[in-house]
Amino acid sequence: MSLPWIIIDTALTPDGKLVLQQRGARDYLITIDGRVLMNSMTHRSEAALGALACRGLADADRPRVLVGGLGMAFTLRAVLDALPGTAAVTVAELNPVIVAWCRGPIADLTARAVDDPRVTVAITDFADVLRSAAGAAQRLDAIVIDLYVGPDNDTRAADALYGTRACECALTALRPGGVFAIWAEAYHESYAKRLAAAGFTVTAERPARGNRRFVVYLATKPSRP
Repeated sequence: MSLPWIIIDTALTPDGKLVLQQRGARDYLITIDGRVLMNSMTHRSEAALGALACRGLADADRPRVLVGGLGMAFTLRAVLDALPGTAAVTVAELNPVIVAWCRGPIADLTARAVDDPRVTVAITDFADVLRSAAGAAQRLDAIVIDLYVGPDNDTRAADALYGTRACECALTALRPGGVFAIWAEAYHESYAKRLAAAGFTVTAERPARGNRRFVVYLATKPSRP
C-alpha cells in the first residue's frame, strides 16, 4: 500500500491555491487548485531543459543565464551543473512561497540550488525581466523558460511569454550563438514557426522517456546576421 500524501504547506496566489505535499523521504508534490504542477519523482524533462540550454557553457567566460520559473529547482540545478563557477544565473519567480519551499522543506532535492552563490532570485513576472534583458547592454548566454503553462497552438501572438514580442525580446537579449530554451507539454509547429520568424534556428528535443508529450524547444540565435 502506498503512503498517504501529507500537506506540508499551502499558499493562496492570484492563480489559485498552491499546495506542497509529501509522502516518503523524497516524494513531493506541488499542485495548484488540485492540478499537478510537479512531482519530485518525475523531473527528467526539467533537468534536460536546463542541461540542453547550457550545454557548451562549461568553459565559457562568466556566462549569464536567465531562468523563468523555479518550480522544485530541478531545472536550476541542471543549469548550475552545466556552468562554471564564474557564472551568474537570475531566476524570475512570481510566487515567493515557491522560493521559500526550495530553501526549506524541498531544499535537499537539488542540493540547495537556490542558495548557490551564482544565483539571484527575483520575485517578479518573467515577462518583465525578459523585456528588461532585451534593453540591457550585456547579453545573455541562455534564456530558459520552465513554467507550468507552456506554449501551444492556442497561444496568441500577443502573449506576454510566448508571443511574437517575447520571441523578439529573447533574440535581442541573447549574444550570438545564445540559446532560448522552452519547456512545453507537447510540440506545436505554430510556436516553432514563431521562433523561426523572430530569427532563431529552431530544433526540439523530447527528453522524457516513455512519454512523448513533453518537449524542449531549443532556439539558437545565429552567430552571424
